[in-house]
Formats: sequence, C-alpha cells, structure tokens
Amino acid sequence: MKLFREPLFHFLILGAVIFVAHGLITRHKTDKPGEIVVTQGAVENLLTGFTRTWQRPPTEDELHGLVSDYIREEVAYREALALGLDRDDMIVRRRLQQKLEFLSDDLATRTQPSDADLQSFLQAHKGMFQTEPLLSFRQIYFNPQLHGVNLHRDAARVLDRLRTPGSHKSEIDAGDPFLLQESFDHISPAELKNTFGEKFASAISALPVGSWQGPIDSGYGAHLVYVARYVPGRLPNLAEVREQVRRDCLDARRREATDKFYNALLRRYNVRIEPPEEKKQEKKLGQLR
Repeated sequence: MKLFREPLFHFLILGAVIFVAHGLITRHKTDKPGEIVVTQGAVENLLTGFTRTWQRPPTEDELHGLVSDYIREEVAYREALALGLDRDDMIVRRRLQQKLEFLSDDLATRTQPSDADLQSFLQAHKGMFQTEPLLSFRQIYFNPQLHGVNLHRDAARVLDRLRTPGSHKSEIDAGDPFLLQESFDHISPAELKNTFGEKFASAISALPVGSWQGPIDSGYGAHLVYVARYVPGRLPNLAEVREQVRRDCLDARRREATDKFYNALLRRYNVRIEPPEEKKQEKKLGQLR
C-alpha cells in the first residue's frame, strides 16, 4: 500500500517505538526499591542465546550460572545509574546514540525500494554510476634531456613523417626509450592522470581517433599519440548495477530518515551555545562603556 511508503507514516511508527523503548529503558523506576524480578521472558532469552552460541541447550548448572550473571549485571547496572556513572561518559553517550539511530535506520529500510524507486534513484544520481570513458592508444616518447630546446621540433618532424602516406615502422621507432609501455588498452582518464599527469590526460581525451597527434607534454617529456579506440562513458542499465543502486538507495534513505528524526527531536529543545570566556569579557566591557 502507498501508505506504508509515506515518510510521515514511518515517523509515526518511530515515535511509537521510541515511546515503548523509553518505557523499557525506564522500567526500573517503577520497580519496587531493592527488588529484581527475573521474568520468564528473560530466562527464555538467556536460553536462546546460549543455544545459538553452543548449538545445545544449557545444563542445569549452566542455566543457574546464566541467571546469576544476569542478576549481577542488573545489580551493577542499577548501582551505576544511581551513582550517575552514565553521565558525561563519551562511550555510553555514543552507544545510546547508536541504539537510538538503529530504531530510525530499521524503519527507514524496512520497506525495500521497488524497481521504480531504484530507477528514479539511478537517474537522479547518474554521477555515482556513470562509467568512465576508456581509451586505447599508442605513444612515441621524446626525452627532454636528450633533445633539450629542440624537444617539440624533433617530435613535430617525426609526426610529419608519420602522417606521410606509406610511412614505415622505423618512424614509430624514432622515439626515445621509455619506462612505460608503448601501447595502452582500455585505460580510463583517472588512470591516465595518475600515470602521465592531468595535462596529458585532458589533452589525449580530446584527440580524434585514428591519426597521430601531438606533441603532447607530460611529466616525463613529449609524446606523439595515436588513439586507436575511444569508448565513451555511459549510464548502465538498472539490471547491471541493481545491487549497488539498492545499497546506495537504502543508505540515502537511512541518512534522510536520521536527519528528519533529529530535526524533529531538536524542536523539543532550546539550544544555546555559550561563547568563549574572552568573548564574555569583551561583552561585559562593552556594557560598562
């Protein structure tokens, strides 16, 4: 039903869950002072936890030990609260924050997104799923230390010969020895940038396919480049990236639900941030004047 997908419906449920959780958390305040009741439900939870861990039910002695540990934990918990040990404890504060956010996260992801939801998310966040373009190219390298001020002139001369009909392989071998390979297949602009630098990557991405071009500078020197193939980036079909889109869509829902949840809670508080001590002193001096 459409009602179950409405954010308002989710927050109404969340409010009810928080109310119940608050009742469970504060249940000890309604207990008789000095009384600890180990309910049958608590014993069943201990039995279930032990059985799942050890793949067998506990013996009578083991169950007695589980109940004793539960009582010790309850005593320690109550005494710690009575002493205020939960206050100003960063670990406790963060753990409580996590538990509160788990409630919001669970409601936000309880309803799985439909195909229509996933397709809308995919279209709205194309940059997250767009594939990078891929290039396949050959390059001839010219070492600036060997050519000096004639670097680009020497590269241009070889380029003219390469563009002459009937050029031979000797022209391709006219470059200088290079640390990297002569040919690169299916390399992305990001990989090009990491290998040759941003200037080279930007220049080669704009070259036409099927002809020698250059010279193009990199951090190594000058290059003549022959782009053999260019595969443009594209937005994949939903079927190709469904699981990734589903994960990211659910993550986005969690963040949105958490933000709305906190904004709703903040309306119950008057937040005041005190200025630094020196600012207070300046304000007092200003009032005296």
